Amino acid sequence: MTAELVDTARLLVASGKGLLAMDESNSTCDRRFAEVGIPQTAEFRQRYRTLLITTPELGEAISGAILSDETIRQSAPDGRPFVSLLADRGMVPGIKVDRGTHALALHPGETVTEGLDVLGDRLREYATLGARFAKWRAVLAIGDGLPSLAAIAVNAHALARYAALCQACGIVPIVEPEVLMTGNHSSARSGAATETVLRAVFAALVEQEVALEAMILKPNMVLAGSDWPSEATAEMVATETLSCLLRTVPAVVAGVAFLSGGQSGPRAAERLDAINRRRSLHSSRAPWPLVFSFARAIQHPGLQIWQGDDANVAAAQAAVRHRALCSHAAIHGRYDDAMEGEAS
Repeated sequence: MTAELVDTARLLVASGKGLLAMDESNSTCDRRFAEVGIPQTAEFRQRYRTLLITTPELGEAISGAILSDETIRQSAPDGRPFVSLLADRGMVPGIKVDRGTHALALHPGETVTEGLDVLGDRLREYATLGARFAKWRAVLAIGDGLPSLAAIAVNAHALARYAALCQACGIVPIVEPEVLMTGNHSSARSGAATETVLRAVFAALVEQEVALEAMILKPNMVLAGSDWPSEATAEMVATETLSCLLRTVPAVVAGVAFLSGGQSGPRAAERLDAINRRRSLHSSRAPWPLVFSFARAIQHPGLQIWQGDDANVAAAQAAVRHRALCSHAAIHGRYDDAMEGEAS
């Protein structure tokens, strides 16, 4: 079984493509619909997800798609299950399995991700529905005394238990410990917090005997807080991010798929491009594929164009395809601002 998991993990990250995260909860999806005046119903969520999955040539840039519990059970209007549509287009179906963050007792401002109860049963069902990989997100905030050692420890343990359960059920785990970019902190503070978190996560994964070669890490880039008065260049982000990963991530890990963490599509692509350009230098060579697992950074322009109107589907899909191809170019160090001008 481990050999099959390794093959799937490599297919997801070593193919020169990235992942499309379309695993928003219904409440999050509805909130984004409300922002652009789209009715917040299951029908419109299904129509939107059909738009994403059937985007022409999406498989050129996307190796797999992370679905929600609702989405993995849905079908296109012609009756074809979304899982089958993805597979037919050369994309691997995945599933988000955590049940969101909840306040961490005795630690104001911090959370723990829940969902381990009967997770094994849920994973086995998702496998029968066609899921070949899964995702679990932990959230760590930077602030006065944050993240605390308690928050780091409890979230690292949950991530490791989730990963172990995934592999026991024949599913590749994506491990996502996100250190938030919200706040007024420097990139140095972000790097230190990210390094501490990643060390704890990998210690917990090893303790739970997770096969690191059959898992994917989904980390944040090392960025200053959104309220920090100055912004680092893409080259500085690349240097600090790679330095952090090289100190913490074992070489055997199948790959690294960065989250966008609230960055715009162009900014996320620019920084991913700089990271991959930097890794090609001998002094900073990294042993893992460095790809993307973006949600809003790919979806947002298309959603704004669509606005729930079928007449806008083709234009919305063109925007989604463009953002996916820009992110794909960044994996190969070929993204350029000119790509944005060509699109417009």
